[in-house]
Amino acid sequence: MLDTIILVLDSTFRLSTPLLFACLAGLFSERSGIVDIGLEGKILGAAFAAAAAAYVFQSPWIGLLAGIMVSVMLALVHGYASISQRGNQVVSGVAINFLAAGLTVLLGQAWFSQGGRTPALSPATRFESITLPFADALANVPVLGPIYVNLISGHNILVYASFAAVPLTWWIIFRTRFGLRLRAVGENPSAADTAGLSVTLLRYRATIICGILCGFSGAYLSVAQGAGFIKDMSAGKGFIALAALIFAKWKPVNAMFTCLLFGFLDALAIRLQGQEIPGIGEVPVQVFQALPYVLTVVLLAGFIGRAIPPKASGIPYVKERT
Repeated sequence: MLDTIILVLDSTFRLSTPLLFACLAGLFSERSGIVDIGLEGKILGAAFAAAAAAYVFQSPWIGLLAGIMVSVMLALVHGYASISQRGNQVVSGVAINFLAAGLTVLLGQAWFSQGGRTPALSPATRFESITLPFADALANVPVLGPIYVNLISGHNILVYASFAAVPLTWWIIFRTRFGLRLRAVGENPSAADTAGLSVTLLRYRATIICGILCGFSGAYLSVAQGAGFIKDMSAGKGFIALAALIFAKWKPVNAMFTCLLFGFLDALAIRLQGQEIPGIGEVPVQVFQALPYVLTVVLLAGFIGRAIPPKASGIPYVKERT
C-alpha cells in the first residue's frame, strides 16, 4: 500500500511541474495587470525550441536556454500588442497560441522531416534524475527510506527548481520593492504612474518573467519528462495553469497546492488505467484522462467561491493627459 501511494505521489510531483511553472508565470503577468491567455503557446514554442536545440547541440542546458529565449520572444510579442499598442490582451494571447501550434509543426517538418516531431533525444541530451545525498544509506530504513529514496530523491533538476520557485515567487511578490510596485501597477496603474512608476516598464518586466517561466515549463516537457517534441505536446497545460491560478486566487503557495491537485488527478488516471474498481468494474481510461479538464471547467464555473483578480487585469493603460 505504501509503495502504491509513493508511486502515485512521485508521479504527482513530476506531472505538476510544468503546470507549476506556467501557473507562476501567469501569476507574475496578471499581478501586473496583463491577462495572458498565451501561456499555452509559449509552453509549446519553448518545448519545440528546447528539443530542437538539445538535439542539435547535444546539450539539455542549451535546449533549456533556447526554450527560454523563444518563450520570451513570444512574451514580448504579447507585451508589444498588449502594453505598447494597448490591444485586446485576450485576442493577442489566442493569436500566440495559434501561431505556436502551427509554426512548431511547420518548422519541425521542414527541419527534421519527421511529421512535425523532433528526433528522439538520448539520455545524455536530457535532464536526468538526481540522487540526493544519503539515499543509499536510507534505502533500507522502514517507511522513511522508501519516502526519501523514491519520493524526495530521484527527480530531475527542473522538478526541484519548480518547487523552489514557489517561495522565491512569494518573496518577490510580497517582500520586495519590485513586487510592491508590480502589485500597485496591477491594482491601480494611474496611482502608480502618479507616484512616478513606469507602468509600461513594470508590465514588460513581468511579461519577460512570465516568458522565462513558460520556457522552463516547455523545456521540461520535451527535454526532461519527454525525449523530444511531438505535436501539441502541451495538451492544454497552459489553460489548466490559468484555471489553477484563478483557483489559487493569485497566490504562489495556493498555486502550488492547486497544481499538485491537477498533477495528482493525472497520476491517478495513469495508475487506474485498466484497473477494475469494486462495484463499478473497469472504467474506460478516457474517463480518468478527462478528470483534470473536468475539474478545470468546474473551477472556472465558480465553485471555488469568489476569486477577485487584480483590478486593472486585462485593461490597457492609457496615460491621462494633464
